[in-house]
Formats: sequence, structure tokens, C-alpha cells
Amino acid sequence: ALNLQTAFVSPPVAMAAFYLKGVSPPHVTLNQIFVGMLPFMGIQVIAIFMLYMWPAIGLWLPQVLYK
Repeated sequence: ALNLQTAFVSPPVAMAAFYLKGVSPPHVTLNQIFVGMLPFMGIQVIAIFMLYMWPAIGLWLPQVLYK
């Protein structure tokens, strides 16, 4: 799910950026939207890396809920 959300804000697909461009004022450019999304993409890439290195981060909640 995290990987899919990262794809929604990353430039090759960036559906979220195009949706935002559709509702934004005309003076807001697509480049400005991408620059604004960069910090969030960085956080998501770090979270994907952490989940890859330590999968227990994402698995602890289902283990707690389904006991």
C-alpha cells in the first residue's frame, strides 16, 4: 500500500499531482506542485526502506489485533 501511494505522487505516474493541478488556480504550475510534494515523497521512500529492512514495523499491529 505504501509503495502504491508513492507511485501516486512520484513523477512518472503522479495521478495525485494531476488531480491537484485540475483544481488549483491557473497560476500554480505543475512544477510547483512537484516541488511541494518532494518532502512527502522523501518521507515515503524512507518508510519503504524501513519496512524493507525491518518488516516487523508493519506487522506488529495485525499481530496485536488478531490475537
